Amino acid sequence: MVHGTMAAELTEASTEFISDASPPRCSTTGHNTCEILSRYMVLNHTEKIVIGWICCLTAPITFLENVLVLVVIGSSASLRKRPSYLFISSIALADALASCFFPISFLAFHISNSCDTPKMYLLKLAGVTMAFTGSVGSLLLTALDRYICIHQATRYRLLLTRRRAMVTIVALWALTIVISFLPLMGWQCKCEPCSRLFPFIDRFYLGSWTGLLLAVLLLILVAYAQILWRAHQHEAAMGTQQAEISNLSRQARMRVDIHLAQTLGLILLILVVCWLPVLSFMAVDVSQPLNKEQQRAFAFCCTLCLVNSMVDPLLYALRCGELRRAFMNMLRSIGNSRPWRVCVCRHGNMGCVCDQGREDGVG
Repeated sequence: MVHGTMAAELTEASTEFISDASPPRCSTTGHNTCEILSRYMVLNHTEKIVIGWICCLTAPITFLENVLVLVVIGSSASLRKRPSYLFISSIALADALASCFFPISFLAFHISNSCDTPKMYLLKLAGVTMAFTGSVGSLLLTALDRYICIHQATRYRLLLTRRRAMVTIVALWALTIVISFLPLMGWQCKCEPCSRLFPFIDRFYLGSWTGLLLAVLLLILVAYAQILWRAHQHEAAMGTQQAEISNLSRQARMRVDIHLAQTLGLILLILVVCWLPVLSFMAVDVSQPLNKEQQRAFAFCCTLCLVNSMVDPLLYALRCGELRRAFMNMLRSIGNSRPWRVCVCRHGNMGCVCDQGREDGVG
């Protein structure tokens, strides 16, 4: 009798351990969808409040920033014809979509604990995957654009025309949509092994997507490293021609090189900080089951991807002098057509330049 009781207790304990550490065997069938989803809802009350505030603060700012970038580029006839700004527009579009899809899906699942059907959950997840994949892919296009501009300066306009840039962007988004909607189209986890980070997601699909993003990030790092190295070589070559170059020109060249190094350094740092933790958790999830503490940490790391979308306009748009000038011109045109006063602070100046708009359009 004692041995039978002990055996029953051990069986019950082992069953609880297996249910906590292993993914469900057949997660997309049957009537236990809510029970399956509850395995992934691991945040406590305090963590829900913190993540809720992070999403509610960053999402509106991210959306407004990226929509502003799209409006400025779209309102400038010269900018929207140039491949570089088409790629920046693609980044802004992806980040604007991320600021909508991610908070809706993330907060509904982790904060409201909504019990969606498998198809509805996968549809929401596909929107988030599409936005972030498009964002990282557009970052790669921007890095390659700058690489070609530096290494093929004389042939840049022949190699990268507006038509080719548009075709490349359309191809990127078409591939992104297909990859993102693969789980909804049938590549789901019907039986083991399943991901412990995303319900109904097959580990092989998650591993493939993680490997793809790691490869894209590596290409971005290599491209920017080549750009920095080329800038360093250019500076060294200029150093051998000091007798032919004035001090003013050398100082201007140095300021440009420093600005380039600072911008690229910030880009690389933010990419690594925002994406490496998330991709590391995904890589571990492919090889072994994660516990609830690791699932909680992953939920917080996911918000870093939204932070990256918020920072992208500051790095790729606001640090660009041409786009800042286009933004100031847009404000001036609005001020000249409205009966109110518009103040524009010029970059690098403490004061403001004010235009008095009147109804007759004369500033």
